[in-house]
Amino acid sequence: MRQVDHFIVGDSPAATRKHSIWNPSTGEVQAEVALGHAALLDKAVATAKKVQPEWAATNPQKRARVMFKFKELIEANMQSLAELLSSEHGKVIDDAKGDVQRGLEVIEYACGIPQVLKGEYTQGAGPGIDVYSMRQPLGIGAGITPFNFPAMIPMWMFGMACAAGNAFILKPSERDPSVPVRLAELFIEAGAPEGLLQVVHGDKEMVDAIIDHPDIPAISFVGSSDIAQYIYSRGTANAKRVQAFGGAKNHGIVMPDADLDQVVNDLAGAAFGSAGERCMALPVVVPVGEDTAEKLKEKLIPAINALRIGVSTDPDAHYGPVVTPEHKARIEQWITTAEEEGGEIVIDGRGYTLQGHENGFFVGPTLIDRVTPQMKSYQEEIFGPVLQMVRAKDFEEAVRLPSDHQYGNGVAIFTRNGHAAREFASRVQVGMVGVNVPIPVPVSYHSFGGWKRSGFGDIDQYGTEGLAFWTKLKKITQRWPDGGGDGSNAFVIPTMG
Repeated sequence: MRQVDHFIVGDSPAATRKHSIWNPSTGEVQAEVALGHAALLDKAVATAKKVQPEWAATNPQKRARVMFKFKELIEANMQSLAELLSSEHGKVIDDAKGDVQRGLEVIEYACGIPQVLKGEYTQGAGPGIDVYSMRQPLGIGAGITPFNFPAMIPMWMFGMACAAGNAFILKPSERDPSVPVRLAELFIEAGAPEGLLQVVHGDKEMVDAIIDHPDIPAISFVGSSDIAQYIYSRGTANAKRVQAFGGAKNHGIVMPDADLDQVVNDLAGAAFGSAGERCMALPVVVPVGEDTAEKLKEKLIPAINALRIGVSTDPDAHYGPVVTPEHKARIEQWITTAEEEGGEIVIDGRGYTLQGHENGFFVGPTLIDRVTPQMKSYQEEIFGPVLQMVRAKDFEEAVRLPSDHQYGNGVAIFTRNGHAAREFASRVQVGMVGVNVPIPVPVSYHSFGGWKRSGFGDIDQYGTEGLAFWTKLKKITQRWPDGGGDGSNAFVIPTMG
């Protein structure tokens, strides 16, 4: 059986614990990954401490050249990376390529690190006094990443961290760890020094070791909200800088004037693409007014029934299996819960099987109407191919629903009315807003991050926010007096007047 090992400098100690890696399309175990421990992390950190100072002293142009070469290698290996990703995650090949591509966009932004690292300068802030600032790396960063984007989210983290001069230790999900290892191999092939980017595998034992390690000053996490809050609380208690992004329950508001054909097309991809296993999926649709709800429902039913579910290598499939048998069971239980709570199961995806792949982890597309905010299935993240419909009587209720929800990751409004869109974007209490854009993930030179229980910490992912997270700002106030001095009192704090 194929073995996935840690990617660190030197030999890894023999694994005493391993985790099975499924093939979600067949329901078979295809590989095993070694689970690490604190001693292995110590070894990786010791290597990073040796490598990082020289890398930080490397001028930004040379670091940028490594990022450019890494970009070229990712593009050259796009197909093999997508196939490897699909084989462990289950998402279809085109979706896997999108996973890689969205991460690559942050690498492209990181190629401009000489520009974005520039500090500020003020000449003559006071008599003969100049003030300037510089951004310097923190040292060693760590990333703890989820199963649903095994290429994109690691690149969001280590791309910015390493370009800024840090070493990086990545702990990916043990469910699909092979692509993160392959990315690290390509990064070293691109010219990064050996040991700058290392990959350690593990479960909670490794996560706790990272949180508690005194030589790791910053941690970035993406996963469930409960774990995000745990990592944030424990990490900050250890005086670390932490950004921890959690779950989501994104809403799509459909105004009466919306183009319903376009809305249905957008919802099909946003709610069911990647089997709904993404934090920026759109699992809740909110039609405004009963007439809008009935018209939308009438159009949704045939569109959802037309979705093709297939194995990850099926080029005609809209989405593939979910990641594990446990996750399949969890999604189906949420559908049952919604039914027991009074939701109307319009299309039922429970018990779905794919001919020839009866043991695969497939869940059929599901549509649940008459969902209310009091239902547990609405309050919690399902993370599967399930679309819930919550009917709003008016615009005010449509603003209030996502604003009052415990999660605040993304939201979208579908309308032709510019005033309604502007008012909604201004008032809704959610971190990322789409106007006629169902999955409003910002481009790489902006930043990504949700509010409330979708995000813990004060700084977002990538862009200038990401650069700020992975660096510390040093401020210098300098004076070059003429001759033997100006006679000022050295014991008095200087003013700029």
